[in-house]
Amino acid sequence: MNENARLTAWVRGRVQGVGFRWFTRASALRIGTLVGFASNLDDGRVQVVAEGPRAGCEELLEWLRTGDTPGRVDGVTEIWDTPRGGYETFEIR
Repeated sequence: MNENARLTAWVRGRVQGVGFRWFTRASALRIGTLVGFASNLDDGRVQVVAEGPRAGCEELLEWLRTGDTPGRVDGVTEIWDTPRGGYETFEIR
């Protein structure tokens, strides 16, 4: 069972100005089944919203947490929800 899900993750650390959003997009596109966006927040975090099969969202979340990312990730907080739609691809905002 691999139902669609919506992952919203907030990534803390040195994640702005280091290409983090671009690498997040590349990872989402590599997974191949995700749509959504990565966006810088005013408080220094990056917000990632991904919709698609739950397994793909979980793979992206694991990548965000592994430390194999640009900059430095100090922590990731996530919530899960049902997809809302409205995305055509995974973009940078």
